Amino acid sequence: MALLEPTNLLLLACSLIYLGLGEPAEASILWVLVAGISLLDASQKRRSQRALAALARLAAPHVHLLRAGVELSVPQQQVRCGDLLRLEEGDRVAADAHLRRAVGLWLDESLLTGESLPVVRQAGDTIHAGSLVASGRGWAEVVAVADQTELGRIGRSLATLQSPLTPLQRHTRRLTGRLTLVAVALSGGLFLLQGSMTGHWAQALLAALALALAVLPNEIPVVLAMFLALGSLRLARLGVLARCPAAVESLGSTTVLAVDKTGTLTENRMAVQQLLSWPQQRLWRAGESLEEPWHRLVELAVLASRHDPVDAMEVAIQRLAAEHLPVIDQRDHLHPQWPLLREYPLQSDLLVFSQLWCDEQGHQQIAAKGAPEGIADLCHLDGDTSRQWLAAAELLAQGGLRVLAVASGLDGAPLHPELQDQPDAPGGSTPPAAIHDVVFQPLGLVALADPLRPQVPEAIALAQAAGVRVLLISGDGPTTARAIADQAGLPPGPVLCGADLEALSAAALHQQMRQVSVFARVLPQQKLRLVKALQAAGEVVAMGGDGVNDAPALKAADIGVAMGRRGTAVAREAADLVLLNDDFRSLVAAVALGRRIAANLHRALAYTLSIHLPIAALSLMALLMPQQPLLLMPVHIALLHLVIDPACTVVFEALPADPTLMLRPPRPPDAPLFGTDLWRQEWMQGGVVLVQAVVLALWPGLAIASRRSLVMALLVWSAGGLVWLNATGRTALGPLALVISGLLWGVMQGWPALATLLALAPMDGALVPQLLGLAAVLLLAFALAQRRCAAADLATGRSRCPVQ
Repeated sequence: MALLEPTNLLLLACSLIYLGLGEPAEASILWVLVAGISLLDASQKRRSQRALAALARLAAPHVHLLRAGVELSVPQQQVRCGDLLRLEEGDRVAADAHLRRAVGLWLDESLLTGESLPVVRQAGDTIHAGSLVASGRGWAEVVAVADQTELGRIGRSLATLQSPLTPLQRHTRRLTGRLTLVAVALSGGLFLLQGSMTGHWAQALLAALALALAVLPNEIPVVLAMFLALGSLRLARLGVLARCPAAVESLGSTTVLAVDKTGTLTENRMAVQQLLSWPQQRLWRAGESLEEPWHRLVELAVLASRHDPVDAMEVAIQRLAAEHLPVIDQRDHLHPQWPLLREYPLQSDLLVFSQLWCDEQGHQQIAAKGAPEGIADLCHLDGDTSRQWLAAAELLAQGGLRVLAVASGLDGAPLHPELQDQPDAPGGSTPPAAIHDVVFQPLGLVALADPLRPQVPEAIALAQAAGVRVLLISGDGPTTARAIADQAGLPPGPVLCGADLEALSAAALHQQMRQVSVFARVLPQQKLRLVKALQAAGEVVAMGGDGVNDAPALKAADIGVAMGRRGTAVAREAADLVLLNDDFRSLVAAVALGRRIAANLHRALAYTLSIHLPIAALSLMALLMPQQPLLLMPVHIALLHLVIDPACTVVFEALPADPTLMLRPPRPPDAPLFGTDLWRQEWMQGGVVLVQAVVLALWPGLAIASRRSLVMALLVWSAGGLVWLNATGRTALGPLALVISGLLWGVMQGWPALATLLALAPMDGALVPQLLGLAAVLLLAFALAQRRCAAADLATGRSRCPVQ
C-alpha cells in the first residue's frame, strides 16, 4: 500500500490530531502502523514482482541459433552479436540481423511499420527485432541486440503492455469507490453536526476520521492483488504459466475446453507405424525390414517435409528415413546438395504441402504430402481408383492412426504444354506457379501413431463432471479424430469437418455446436469461427493453439491457451495461459485451481465486509451519541485492520478446495460480486458481532476503559472466529485463526505498556467466560447452518450456499 493511500493518509491525519491533543504516544503508534503497513505492502509487491518477472522469463520464447558452429536454444536476452539466428514460421525475430540465407521468407513487420501485410525478404536484407516470420525460413547474422535494436530505440517492447482490469477487479473497485463516497459524506456531515453541538471540534474530527477509517474497505484491493499473484504462482507449480491475472479469475468460469489432439491429449511421441505402397498396396509395419519398394515412399515423404522439422509427424518421418535410408548424411539430411526452389503451402481447398527441389542433374523434383483426399484431387484419380485410395486410408485411420498421403511429380517435373518452353530455371523450365500445373502420381500412405496420454480419460471425466464441455479440434481426418475421441472418453456423436463448417450458416453452426464434440480437418483460421460461435451461445471458452494462424482464435477466446513446448512465439504472445508441458491434465487442474481461488476469494471478501460492520457501527455510534466517549480510537481500528489483512491474504488463500467444487457447474461470468445469499450471510455474521459489541459498549456500571477492553476482546476473537466459520472447519487453519486471535489479545492485555497506550483496562474475570460462551454459541449455530446447507447441496446436486 503506497504512503498516499487513503488509509495511510487517514492514519497520518489522526496522528497529527493526537499530537494536537498532547498525546504523542498514540501518535507514535499510528506512525509505526503506517510504516509497518507500507513496508509490508512494499515487501509483498517486491515478492510478487520477482515471481512475476521469473514467470515472464519462462514465458519469453527461446531462440534457436548457431554460435561457433554449435546449435543452441537460448532465451532471447542471451542472444549476442555475431550469432546466426534460425528463422522458422511463427518465430519472432529476436534481434536486428542481416539475412544470410532465405527460402520463401515473408516477414510481418507491423509492430515496427504498422503495415499489416507481410513483406518478402531475401539474402542480404536487414531484418529487425520484433518482426514475425509469416512463412518460409532462413538464417540471419545478429548485428544489434536489446536496446541497440530499432525496436529498443523506439520503445515498442511488448513487455510494457498492461493487462486490463478483470471483472472482479472492476466490481471491487466500484464497491470500494462507493464506500469511500459514503465514508467521506457520512464522516463530514457528522463531524459538522457533532462539532457544532458540542464545540469540541478536535474530538469531533478524531471521531469522524475514525469512522472514515472504519468504513473504508482498504483490505479489498490488497486481498485481490494478493490472490491473483499467488494464484499465478500456484498455476506455475502445475506447469501452467499465467501471462495476465485475468486468466486466474476467468478459469473458474470456464464452460468449454477446446483443445488440439497432438501433444495435448496425446504424448507427442509420433512414430510411423505402417506404410502402404501404391498401387501395389503392400503393407509395411514398424519393426519389419524396410525394403526397396518403400524407399521411394519414405524419400518423397522426407522431401515433402521441412529441412529442420519441428512438426511431430515430420520429425517421425525423418527419424524413419535416418534409420533405413542410406542416402541420409551425418546430420540426418536427405540430399543435402539439392537446393529448395519453392514451397507450396496448405490451402483451405487443398490440404497438401509440397516442395520443389533441383537434383544434381538440374531436374525438378516435386514432393507432396497431405490429406489422402487432397492427394487424390492433386493426382486427378478417377472414380474407382479414388474410392480404393480413400478406402485404404479409412482402414488405416480406424485404428486411431493419423494418415498422410504422399505423391511425386514425375521425374523432371514435366509441365503443362503452355509452361514447358519458359527459360531461366534449373532443368530448363521455370518453377510452376501453381501446384496443379504439375502432373502427380500417388506413391502411398504413411500411418503414424501418437499414443493417448494414460491420464487423459480421467481428466476429461473430471472436466465433464464439473459441467465443462471438452471439444477435440484436430487437423486429422474424421475417422482418426473420432477414434482418438472415443479412446479419450468424449461423448459419442457426429464429426464436423472444416470444409463442412465453412458451408454452414451462423444459425446452422450454432445448432451443430450443441451436439458436436469432435472437429476434424480444421484449419487454424477456422478455429476463430468456432470460438465466436461458442461465445455467441453464452459459453466461456478456453481455446488451445500452437501455430501462427491460431493467434486470432487465442486472442478472441476468453482464455487463450498456448503450448509451451511446440507453440510458436506469436501463439504464446496472444495467449493468456501457456501449458509449459503441453499436457491436458494441467489445463483441467488449472480449472479446478481457478475455482478454488475464486471460492476462497469470495470467502475472504465476505469476511472482510462482515468484520467491518461492527467496527463501522461503533465508530458511527460515537458521532450519533456525543455524550458517549469515543470507544474505538483510530489506533484501535488500525490494529484491527492489521489482523484482518493477514487473515484474508494467508488463511483464506491457503484453504484447500471443497471436495464438491468440481461437481458443481461453473460460476456464471456475469454473476454479481455478492449474491443475495452472500449479502444476507455477511449481514447476519457482522450483525451478531455488532449486537454483542453494542451491548458491551453500553454495559452499565463499567468504566470506559473496561468497556473498551471488552469490545476489543470481542472484535479480536470474532476476527478469528469468522475466519474459522467461513473456512467451514475443513482444515486446521480455522482453529489456527482462533489461536492467533488469542495470542494477539494476550499481548494487548499482558503487555502493560501496550495496554496503557491502548487505554485498555484489565478485564473482569467473572464476565469473560459468559461473553465468550455467548459468542461461541452463536458462531457454532452459524457453522452448523452452513454445514447443513453444504450437505443439502451435495444431496440435491445444486448449490444454494452463499459461498461458492
